[in-house]
Amino acid sequence: MIPLPPQPLPPFLQLLAHELRWQLVRALSVSDRRVFELVSLVHEPMNLVSYHLKQLRDQHLVHTRRSEVDGRDIYYSLDLEQLRAMYLAAGAALHPALGHWEAPSVPHENLSSGRRVLFVCTHNSARSQMAEGLLRHLSAGRVEVMSAGSQPSRIHPDTVTTMQQLGIDIEHQAAKPLSTFEGLSFDYVITVCDRAREVCPVFPGDGQQLHWGLPDPAAIPEAGARVQAFEDTARHLQARIIYFLHELASA
Repeated sequence: MIPLPPQPLPPFLQLLAHELRWQLVRALSVSDRRVFELVSLVHEPMNLVSYHLKQLRDQHLVHTRRSEVDGRDIYYSLDLEQLRAMYLAAGAALHPALGHWEAPSVPHENLSSGRRVLFVCTHNSARSQMAEGLLRHLSAGRVEVMSAGSQPSRIHPDTVTTMQQLGIDIEHQAAKPLSTFEGLSFDYVITVCDRAREVCPVFPGDGQQLHWGLPDPAAIPEAGARVQAFEDTARHLQARIIYFLHELASA
């Protein structure tokens, strides 16, 4: 019998084999969070949580950014595409048949109708409008989706152009205040900017409130850099929404 050649355990599996790191990744898989929120969720001391967050950051699984509202606050965000790449690489190390690199597709066959989702940002001009259009398109209308702003203005022209490049027409969408949806219940309220998250009201019902914090592409003054920022934002939201739809399909 030919002896099995030695192969070290992939660092990714070592990383997630720790119970606390596993819980932190689970917590960040659905929503960006600040460190004190993670401490509350995992019921472990601050210094221990910070230590293990650093391990995840060192492997580029978790990123940090300062709050748009209070620069002293830091949000932790899970890079789902990096997680998927490392997960598949670990599978391929075990058996080549386990390392499929195709991007996840939308699970239309398992996606039921009736879910209601509200996206919220400050001006309801870019991030939340793109998220609304993307979720409506990717779910083929099976998810009832809306967006609103804590201080609504108007849809930024680059928002419409960016969505058109993806084959999604959002010209019928309009900026709306949160008060438009007062008294309504939602299965998910998803804030896509820090400022909106920290002023977002609690809606009726037992829906979940999630946070997918993203920089505001409309705040970039230089036209070329702004266009790139809009495209990056759309790409990030599209990936996050596809994973979100898989969660809905398996719920």
